[in-house]
Amino acid sequence: MVNNAWPLLEVDELRVSFPLSGGNPFSWNRPRIQAVNGVSLRIHPGETLGLVGESGSGKSTLGRAILQLEKSTGGSVRFDGRNITHGLSSDIARLRQQTAMIFQDPFSSLNPRQTIGAGIAEVLRVHHKVPPAAIAARVAELLTLVGLQPAQADKRPGALSGGQCQRAGIARALALEPRLMVADECVAALDVSIQGQIINLLMDLRERMGLAILFIAHDLAIVRRLCDRVAVMYLGRIVEEGPVEQVFRLPRHPYTAALVAAIPEINPDLPLPADPLAGEPPSPIAIPPGCAFHPRCRYARPSCRTGSTPDTRLVADHAFACVLDRNTGEADLPFE
Repeated sequence: MVNNAWPLLEVDELRVSFPLSGGNPFSWNRPRIQAVNGVSLRIHPGETLGLVGESGSGKSTLGRAILQLEKSTGGSVRFDGRNITHGLSSDIARLRQQTAMIFQDPFSSLNPRQTIGAGIAEVLRVHHKVPPAAIAARVAELLTLVGLQPAQADKRPGALSGGQCQRAGIARALALEPRLMVADECVAALDVSIQGQIINLLMDLRERMGLAILFIAHDLAIVRRLCDRVAVMYLGRIVEEGPVEQVFRLPRHPYTAALVAAIPEINPDLPLPADPLAGEPPSPIAIPPGCAFHPRCRYARPSCRTGSTPDTRLVADHAFACVLDRNTGEADLPFE
């Protein structure tokens, strides 16, 4: 990992909300769903940050808002020191030239009527990355970089496997020569063996190019292998963040502890978790007061059920938003 002193990406109190469907579309007080609710995070050059949480926690919306593909309703995003959220159009254009996104579905993210070579060439041509005469050679170079054959440039997505399509999508993203890549569940639709190949590819690209990656996933085992740090998201908020091994070994939030305990083990003789995470997340339309996790937390105190969200505490470089503390013996925690 290449970790410079200054973050490449700075997200501060970012908020994204959507109007609730139905009702009067012209009403000024139309109810809204708070998909991202005051998220702050940092990513340094060459660093991979894993963003995990259950479906509906706001992970994908956060990733899209960072790249300005989704309009934020509060907070700010800074890229390489420049304010993007309230910045000039030239700053947003610069962000788009230095960032890329890998989508979950490798088939739908590619134009079925266009060869993969033509798709990559289009990116090179639109963003003026190489002279026109050098485009074909660059396409071949990018395909080779991601483990495809240059001859496959003439193939359409329908003639390729899922893993090959995802590699083509990564090659297209790399055509931008990005400094930051947002990978949104980019291996979730692939077979396990292909997942491993794509993860190895991302690790190799990170080392060779100094690429920063925001890796959005629900598979914590993959995050533990790939990422330097991990942020755990619940109902639009980051409830825990820190170095990946530290968070996995000593989780400080009960939600994180439940997710870690649910990671499948290869050994079939090991018992299943004694207390699996119960219930479903509350509706984002009516987020409960206090700690949003308290309806599912068997360690919740009366103070967890009222008032504002718990403050985020910091122990070294490990942050968590929970009133429980393993170091003071305040409660019989699930991660003791």
